[in-house]
This record gives sequence, structure tokens and C-alpha cells, in this order.
Amino acid sequence: MPGSSALSRWWRALRRRRALRRLSDPSLSGIFDAPPPDEWVSLDCETTGLDVQRDEIIAIGAVRIAGCRVLTSERLELLVRPSRGVSADSVRVHGLRELDIADGLAPEDALRRLLAFIGSRPLVGYYLEFDVAMLNRLARPLLGGPLPHQAIEVSALYYDLKHSQLPPYQQGSEIDLRFATLMKDLDLPQRPAHNAVNDAVMAALAFIKLRELARARSR
Repeated sequence: MPGSSALSRWWRALRRRRALRRLSDPSLSGIFDAPPPDEWVSLDCETTGLDVQRDEIIAIGAVRIAGCRVLTSERLELLVRPSRGVSADSVRVHGLRELDIADGLAPEDALRRLLAFIGSRPLVGYYLEFDVAMLNRLARPLLGGPLPHQAIEVSALYYDLKHSQLPPYQQGSEIDLRFATLMKDLDLPQRPAHNAVNDAVMAALAFIKLRELARARSR
């Protein structure tokens, strides 16, 4: 009977073979490789709204993280051309008008660029579940399934930190998970929000700080 680690490796290899069989573009096979150690990609998407089924991505920002460094020189900033117009409410949030994204990439091309940038690195982000859900709509026809990357939620790391600091009689207290609150509490610099690259960089800084604080707690 193989040990648990050998069984885990066998299962990962089987999943990888199955994923590669579904892949329509062999040039993207690297996303199913083992991730490089101590590397991540912080990701943020700006969209036409918050409906995962109907709204569309109009901007993608991503930045690489290596150890305790945010590699701002290794970032990706893409504008994406939606199939429909951009509402006035949407423009008020992120400032991107139809004129600004008229020459953006087709969504499928933007996804290919993003996947090439990410490789197999785990993803980091603030309320990342929404961004990944939006990307998965594009990914399924191309990959035969959702994105295979591990997703690390910054607000969950922050919640764990704050919860660990509460005395027993306050364990049920509500914790403010707003991004501005999180950044201020962690004493991190804030950039203008609702810009995909800015939000990705801020999430990366928060991720690094929260990892450092978690390590300090475990000593």
C-alpha cells in the first residue's frame, strides 16, 4: 500500500493528465505544472458589474510576488473589450469609459496573456472568488474546466489574524473586512482603488504582511 505522500503525488499526476487531455491549447500546459516555491501572482479584475453570469471583465491587473517582495516591475495590465456597452454606474466605480476600452483585447486573448503571465503560481487577491468566477467563464472553453490554480483570499487571512487577537469573550464579534480598513490596520500604503493594477499591488502587500504576522504568531 503506497504511503499518503506517494498517493497524493499519484493523484496529482492523474489530475494533470486528465486536464491536459481537455486542454484545447497545448501552449498553456505549463499552468498545470507544480508551482515554483515561494512565488504567487496577485490578481484583480475590473468588471461592468457584479453579476457573474451577465457582466464582463474590462480590465485585468496582476503582479508577481517572490518571497517577501512585490515585483512591481513584473506586472501585467490589460484592457479588455466587452461585447456590450459600459453603464454609467460602472464608469463611476472604475473610471473606464467605452472610449477607454474600445481598443482593448478580446476576452479570450486577454485570458491567454494572463495565463502565460501566471503560469502555475497560486493566486492572491481581495475577494478573489469573484474575479476567479469571472475568469472561469472564459477559461472553461479553453481549458475544459475552471482555472486550476490555488486561490488565497487576503480577507480570510486578515479575518484569521483579527480573530486570533480577540479575547475569548469577544470571539463572536464582527470583524470589519473592508479593504481600506484592512490596509489601514496593517499600516500599508494605499493607492487609488478600483484600478486593477493598484488593487493587485495592495493585495500583494497585504498578503506579505499577513504572512509575516502569521509566522510571528506561530513562533
